[in-house]
Amino acid sequence: MAKDKDYDRDQGRDMNRDPITGQPGSHPIGTGVGAAGGAIAGAAAGAFFGPIGLLVGTALGAIAGGATGNAIAESVDPTPEVDYWRDNYRSRPYARTDADYDRDYAPAYRYGVESRNQHRDRQWDDTLESDLKTNWESTRGTSSLEWHDAKPAIRDSWDRTDRTYKTYETSDRYWSDRYSSQNYFEKDYSYDDYRPAYRSGT
Repeated sequence: MAKDKDYDRDQGRDMNRDPITGQPGSHPIGTGVGAAGGAIAGAAAGAFFGPIGLLVGTALGAIAGGATGNAIAESVDPTPEVDYWRDNYRSRPYARTDADYDRDYAPAYRYGVESRNQHRDRQWDDTLESDLKTNWESTRGTSSLEWHDAKPAIRDSWDRTDRTYKTYETSDRYWSDRYSSQNYFEKDYSYDDYRPAYRSGT
């Protein structure tokens, strides 16, 4: 019996093909189809990591804001992260009651995510902080927060994004050495095909 292109009857599973390339193994975590996927993945991450950010492709013109993981570099999507902090920032000791979230804090949280995406090879130190402080003036948009008030929110967002990167890097290191020995492995697929599913499980 011929195989349907989107369903592998022998294995009894959906091939979950990429909407751009048609390659099997596409998943919302890998292609960035929206904040809902990030929320689901975050809920599964547990109390240690907290809800982790969604990794998506950085090609802005690709369908749904993402692309296959092996085609381009990946970054944490700031949109679900800003939504996360909307529900949680009030519990942070630096939250000011006279500040508005959308006007003041959302730009700071977004700046933290985007800065971590940009500076992948740097750690938060005095030099980086000086750079971020300088750039905050030109990227703050509507925020009325001066650097000393914005910094804790930016650092919170940076640290949370950093945990996302480290979580997925750990998953990739573990499964890239083991995926080919699993009973579901098919030799026609590389680790790049399986990686989105492992990240979803993570």
